[in-house]
Amino acid sequence: MRAVRCEAYGGPETLNVRDIPVPVAGPRQVVVRVEAAAVNYPDVLVAADHYQVSVPTPFTVGSEFAGTVLSVGPGVRAVAPGDPVAGVSFTGAFAEKIAVPESALSPIPHGLSMIQAAAFGVTYRTAYHSLVTIGEMRPGDSVVVLGAAGGVGTACVDIATRLGGRVIAAAASEARIELCRRLGAVAGIAYEHEDLKERIKVITGGRGADVIIDPVGGAYAEQSIRAIAWGGRYVCVGFANGEIPRIPMNLVLLKGAILRGFEIRTLAEHRPDAVAEGKKAIARLISEGMRPHVSEVWPLEDAPRALALMQDRAAHGKIVLDPTMRPR
Repeated sequence: MRAVRCEAYGGPETLNVRDIPVPVAGPRQVVVRVEAAAVNYPDVLVAADHYQVSVPTPFTVGSEFAGTVLSVGPGVRAVAPGDPVAGVSFTGAFAEKIAVPESALSPIPHGLSMIQAAAFGVTYRTAYHSLVTIGEMRPGDSVVVLGAAGGVGTACVDIATRLGGRVIAAAASEARIELCRRLGAVAGIAYEHEDLKERIKVITGGRGADVIIDPVGGAYAEQSIRAIAWGGRYVCVGFANGEIPRIPMNLVLLKGAILRGFEIRTLAEHRPDAVAEGKKAIARLISEGMRPHVSEVWPLEDAPRALALMQDRAAHGKIVLDPTMRPR
């Protein structure tokens, strides 16, 4: 079968599509035919060995997928061959087939296509828990989303708007902000050309932001915290620009601000109650019509190009790979 392989750590250009053996389901494992695989920024970091957890080479890249169950191993009870499922795996999703533990799979929510299901899980769960579980967002809050046109960003704009937040989308350009307006943002800041701190202050009438969701990092972190409301919550989700910010702690003291981090990989271990509540809330929002913004669907062979867009923060919404598509 075809798979996108990382044979030596490096940038997206070092990845190659190779033929590798078809996986076999072991105890409590399931083999899924991958019909869609979403591209996420952490995939770039894992391939470059810049993520918090290192994966020995060689390995198949990709962490989020949807498809149909092909076979099950001993002890599997929740799914059977032919079932449509969505799943998350640290690696292995950019392939025609993947073997994962039964626990890594979920039924596809009613109304979602395979493409939408693949694009949904990681970004929308990250967005919901960043906003609600960690950021404690309430209806009426002013919510600043940095990197608002990316996968996590668009999900944050979408969910925050649906939950009654007043979203200020911060992105690199007016074109990217326009996408966020269509998702419900009430205002936008092109932070590569505008003063982020001053614009947040103006838009919020001088009060500042109640919640800041930051998957970008770098200099924008301090700029946004300087415009946080007293008692506001800043949530660090990642460092897409490659720079881990250094925050002057006097800002936290003077503003009574709360700085919190969120990493979805460990949430179930520490907050199983929040995971269960999040599943119910997201299912309700899906039933009310919430859908991920998928900007592009490409064949498996285009994975390096898709990851390069993620690396350069040039993707609008989600890019999804379809292993059944013929190379262009």
